[in-house]
Amino acid sequence: MDQDYYKDWHLGHTPHEAMTTEFEWAVLRFEQAFQRFILQVGSMSGLGHLTYQELISLHVIRMQDRPKTATVIARQLNMDGITNLQYSLRKLIKYKLLTKIKGGNSKIYTYAVTPAGVAMLEEYTRIRRNVLTDQTMNIEQIDKRLIETAKLISMLTGVYDEAGRVSATYSAYSKLNLVVENTKKSKSEGK
Repeated sequence: MDQDYYKDWHLGHTPHEAMTTEFEWAVLRFEQAFQRFILQVGSMSGLGHLTYQELISLHVIRMQDRPKTATVIARQLNMDGITNLQYSLRKLIKYKLLTKIKGGNSKIYTYAVTPAGVAMLEEYTRIRRNVLTDQTMNIEQIDKRLIETAKLISMLTGVYDEAGRVSATYSAYSKLNLVVENTKKSKSEGK
């Protein structure tokens, strides 16, 4: 892309910053399209009353047809806290799509998809195949491109997580305050 296009863009002072920002905007647009798709297919498969988080949680729990703890589900979804997830899990139990299973003598619970939930997810899978994966198979070298992109996004997820942790140690306004103070000082000296 032509750097002149980004000349006055606060997030794109250098070619690398501009390309990073282009990638971020693409991810944001993809995320919105993906959420709309998930909700639409969910609606078509009898799961239209679920939120996006509830739908993806249900898919994660169904992975490998093994019960999962809330912690494992949160880790798979890269969620920091599990409070919102626990609320979604309670709703899925209320809708009779999940069961909560107490583990032996421990206080640890796992969640499993009910037969009704499995049936709806099978319908979801059928619709998804018809409207999405049957279409994407026509893209040249799609499987290779998808795995490469998935690996890149996974790697960048780690980079963004680390950058978020590092940025938490920065004093957010120290440099800005210094600029403001210097500007005030310059103005007062100029009087």
